Amino acid sequence: MRNDMKTIQKKHAWFAILVPLAFGVACSNQISKAALQELENERLVEQEADVQLATFGGGCFWCTEAVFEEVQGVKFVKSGYSGGHVENPTYEQICGKKTGHAEVIQIGYDPEVVSFEKLVEVHLKTHDPTTLNRQGYDEGPQYRSAIFFHSAEQRDTANTIIEKLNEATVYPNPIVTEVTEFTKFYDAEDSHQNYYQNNPNQRYCRGVIQPKMTKFRKVFADLLKEDN
Repeated sequence: MRNDMKTIQKKHAWFAILVPLAFGVACSNQISKAALQELENERLVEQEADVQLATFGGGCFWCTEAVFEEVQGVKFVKSGYSGGHVENPTYEQICGKKTGHAEVIQIGYDPEVVSFEKLVEVHLKTHDPTTLNRQGYDEGPQYRSAIFFHSAEQRDTANTIIEKLNEATVYPNPIVTEVTEFTKFYDAEDSHQNYYQNNPNQRYCRGVIQPKMTKFRKVFADLLKEDN
């Protein structure tokens, strides 16, 4: 990568968090952080009954986070890791390409303001969904194009959109975006959160994210939050 560096599925969430504590299992800082993040996202969703979750992978999460932070109806965006087999992965482990995880963003959104279908459209049009395990110079399975669905409705919507785009040959090559059931989200390190906002002059931000944001704001002008 760069050298500079429809409904929430809550079943078993409390069980998974409380059982280790009940049995006195010592939790590392990483485990505590993952548990707290689950509770925080759950709290944010419960505060507004209509807020739902979406999880996308589209290359560097610095880029995807920056895009979705500006979309109307999006309440929060978190960068993190999903889709792999290693618990509580670190950024260094992700870069090692052996965790199975992808760099992802998890979004809390209001479906009364922005639909999941529209979010998928933004996702597919703000990265290249036809390249396998690569976005530009960022190469590896952690950069794969993915939609981790939280419900059967999200799954069907994503598959239908991809099928229609492929049939219409919107892209010169077939879409390879993975559509997989969501299982777990691990919050990325604090240094990766709100990265573009916090580091606008960093080389990767200037060279890669800024051009992407300029194009996004032009193509999806009707979806931008009023303060953008």
